[in-house]
Amino acid sequence: MLRSKSFHKGINLGGWMSQCDYSEDRLHHFITESDFEKIASWGFDHVRIPIDYNILQNSDGSVIESGFVRIDNALKLCRKYELKVVLDLHKTAGFSFDEGETESGFFDSEKYQEMFYRLWEEFAKRYGNDTQNIVFELLNEVTDACFLNSWNKISNVCIKRIRAYAPETVILVGSYFNNAAETVQYLDAPYDKNVVYNFHCYEPLTFTHQGATWTARINPSDRVSFAESGTTEEYFENLFSSAIKKAQENETSLYCGEYGMIDIASPEDSLKWFETIHHVFEKYGIARSVWSYKEMNFGIADEKYDAIRDELLKYL
Repeated sequence: MLRSKSFHKGINLGGWMSQCDYSEDRLHHFITESDFEKIASWGFDHVRIPIDYNILQNSDGSVIESGFVRIDNALKLCRKYELKVVLDLHKTAGFSFDEGETESGFFDSEKYQEMFYRLWEEFAKRYGNDTQNIVFELLNEVTDACFLNSWNKISNVCIKRIRAYAPETVILVGSYFNNAAETVQYLDAPYDKNVVYNFHCYEPLTFTHQGATWTARINPSDRVSFAESGTTEEYFENLFSSAIKKAQENETSLYCGEYGMIDIASPEDSLKWFETIHHVFEKYGIARSVWSYKEMNFGIADEKYDAIRDELLKYL
């Protein structure tokens, strides 16, 4: 479905309007026109823009107009450089995937849920008419399994409210355990024909996140080579198999909104991982967006890849 709209391979603009200090300097200068130009020159056809709710919405649910102006300006640059866009709500009132955040209560709070619905209605009113170039991603990385039943209900209510203003926009919905591929099978059937299942892939985590200090699932002193990681095409095919089956049963498709390699891993090992997962994406027609354009411990534009970037870009 996404490939029919020419969403094939994208890159995340992480750390710009999300997971940042929200300073004017960051919001104005972290990503500029030259970055959009470079991304297009590298052969990407879309960008995924993670956005935190507090840039767009006050605590009473009212709109922060300056935040939407930032999105408008980003969309103008995307149009200039012929890039399509996934608008990703990376954090909403009462929920963040990030272990370091204090947002909580979303899945039990009608107040927070109503803020979520109203924010997505605002997105739909403003951007729902450009169905060929803009895709909506409801929420980044639902975490715990205990949220699943609530999330299935919330996402369907939200899509129903979006459809009043954006009846044809493609909407991405991911599952729990941080959008894990193996949990896609537990999502409800798509609300309508324009809903796509979304997942993320940083597996094997001990390889892609070696040295990470922000998650309890990693011992930051451990190091793992590609040869030791167990990464093969068969590994990814098995990992994605239940999601592929679920999408086929429900006549929809899959999108991998994030995948990537930490900067601590060697360029050579990282390239092998990207090449392996690339072949599986291509085999099963999975559109995707690599994490991330620059910095954020995963930057494709960073110095780490300077010597091999031309080869790397073949596999993104």
